[in-house]
Amino acid sequence: MKSIQLQSVFLYLYNEKLSNYKTNTMPFTSLGLSASLLKALAVQNYTQPYPIQLEVIPAILKRKDVLGIAPTGSGKTAGYVMPLLMNMQLVEASRSRNVNVLVLVPTRELAVQVREVFRLFSVGLPQPVKTLAVFGGVSINPQMMALSGVNVLIATPGRLLELVESNAVHLNTIETLVLDEADKMLNLGFKEEVTRVLALLPEKRQNLLFSATLSDDVNNITQMLLHEPLVIKIESEVENIDLITQIAYFVTNEKKGPLLRYLIKHNDLKQVLVFTSSIYSADNVVDKLRKNGIDAMAIHSKKSQGSRTDALDEFKSGRLRVLVATDLISRGIDIQFLPHVINYELPRSPKEYIHRIGRTGRAESPGEAISFVTPADKDHFKVIQKKMGKWITMIDSESINLHGF
Repeated sequence: MKSIQLQSVFLYLYNEKLSNYKTNTMPFTSLGLSASLLKALAVQNYTQPYPIQLEVIPAILKRKDVLGIAPTGSGKTAGYVMPLLMNMQLVEASRSRNVNVLVLVPTRELAVQVREVFRLFSVGLPQPVKTLAVFGGVSINPQMMALSGVNVLIATPGRLLELVESNAVHLNTIETLVLDEADKMLNLGFKEEVTRVLALLPEKRQNLLFSATLSDDVNNITQMLLHEPLVIKIESEVENIDLITQIAYFVTNEKKGPLLRYLIKHNDLKQVLVFTSSIYSADNVVDKLRKNGIDAMAIHSKKSQGSRTDALDEFKSGRLRVLVATDLISRGIDIQFLPHVINYELPRSPKEYIHRIGRTGRAESPGEAISFVTPADKDHFKVIQKKMGKWITMIDSESINLHGF
């Protein structure tokens, strides 16, 4: 495979500022999409393509390999879903009964999210496309039975290998492979499983790799996987936080719970995403919120897939007031108009802090990010602010009457 450093590779650098997005006047009709896909875009009120979509869509339609370095919320999923669906409309009927597209993802939540995007844009296509998401944590039997006639398979690596070993699915008909959130997949320890999956695929295929970062592991798999790819880099996540109002509260550990309940009740906050650093802490926060009359649910790796899906659906619909989450599954939480994010506990890295608060302030809709900073967190929070390039107003919680909360 040729190195992606070769001069023949084009590197497109985009700034993801909303001002740039708003000044983009190139419509979806100029990208070569079919009338049925354009109609689906219109129904969903998609008016202009994101920067990554401007380059990804034509490249995938031409069946080129693609490397996209882009953060969550940059429009990459729709960017690869639409052209893949269009390419599949050109597949012969006799081949359309096979699995043509394989999307590998790191988490169950992302698998469900990607499946929904495929289904969203599949409505009204002349040739039906059957999509299935498979993942661990649930019974494998229903997934095995549902595989018949699947065209697009979205899978976590471990469950996919289980299905292959059970002869429930064969990967020799794959024409396009998508690695979505490759950095997260490799960071979670799926490197060996991904390597085993790659060995089962036809040598001749289209490869699409998307990642938030270009780590050494991602770079190595890129060199092995991609052939003369189009490389697109969306920079940077820091620019995404311009619409977010950030506030920090200096608080002791003992008063975190009362302060959280005070902010939610006193400010009548709706649809609040709270981040904790551990499963224990997430469950504890939810328990205290419920005891104080605030509707809340936790979502983390120890919850069953059914409860995680239900919690996310309730929260996205606005029926659930507070969702408490850990960082492990945060990339599956993608809500267009999320108004409030609260860091009940600070993340370990400035990058993860930006990722957390980036759940809000999207689609030109302002958002609010609140962080709780304990005496032990002060130095770490200074590092976060320095790396982010923004200094945040700090309010001493001692000035707030938390009695009764």
